[in-house]
Amino acid sequence: MELLDIRIIDVIDIVLVAFLLYYIYKLIKGTVAINIFIGIVIIYAIWKVTELLEMEMLSKILGGFLGVGMVALVVVFQQEIRRFLLMLGSANFSARKKFLKQFRSTSDSKLVSTIDAVTQACKKMSKSKTGALIVFERNNSLDFVKSTGDEMLIEINQPIIESIFYKNSPLHDGATLIEDNVITATRVVLPVTNDNDIPERFGLRHRAAVSITEKTDAVCITVSEESGQISYIMDGNFVLFDDIEELNELLERDLSS
Repeated sequence: MELLDIRIIDVIDIVLVAFLLYYIYKLIKGTVAINIFIGIVIIYAIWKVTELLEMEMLSKILGGFLGVGMVALVVVFQQEIRRFLLMLGSANFSARKKFLKQFRSTSDSKLVSTIDAVTQACKKMSKSKTGALIVFERNNSLDFVKSTGDEMLIEINQPIIESIFYKNSPLHDGATLIEDNVITATRVVLPVTNDNDIPERFGLRHRAAVSITEKTDAVCITVSEESGQISYIMDGNFVLFDDIEELNELLERDLSS
């Protein structure tokens, strides 16, 4: 009967731990750190089994290893921990931002105009094989990556987009962030995923787009410098479309939600 004596708080505890582990896995997925993380989980599971079986010597050794190892892990996972805390902090503002978004005066026509300017610029850059990476912020704050670039406030139009990514422009390296129909930063350095499932024909721009859309709800448009192909990336996945008109529809749908 004791095994069935499960409190609601126990269920909540299990769900929260599962959520935390999933979030950590998602954060370090595709990096070398994932192998270390899996190793730690395995050692922890073995430690718990040895405790359950009352194998005192092995249990103490594993327990001591995990206790001392936590200090070393802080050093090993320094970048991942920093990124996790930055993202956690920015997530606190997501709900507030989503609530305030309902009261913004930005019209649908402004959004359509912004999307059209971006996609038409991408279409032209595609023909000249000019590489580009454009990130649209949605509900999750991108301040944790915006600080890596040059913050600015520029109204969007097609010539502006093309001039930013012009090959001889000092602003063409890195990503350009768009927030509320305004360019808020250029030359932004995004984290790059090491996911081996991404085809080799895709370069750093595409890997960076996959990474930022996995970690936030942002959406990205990339233009390949090698092939001129335009890609739309959301939730870490490439979203297929037939033409610019369909891409406009996808963007309008996703940026309006």
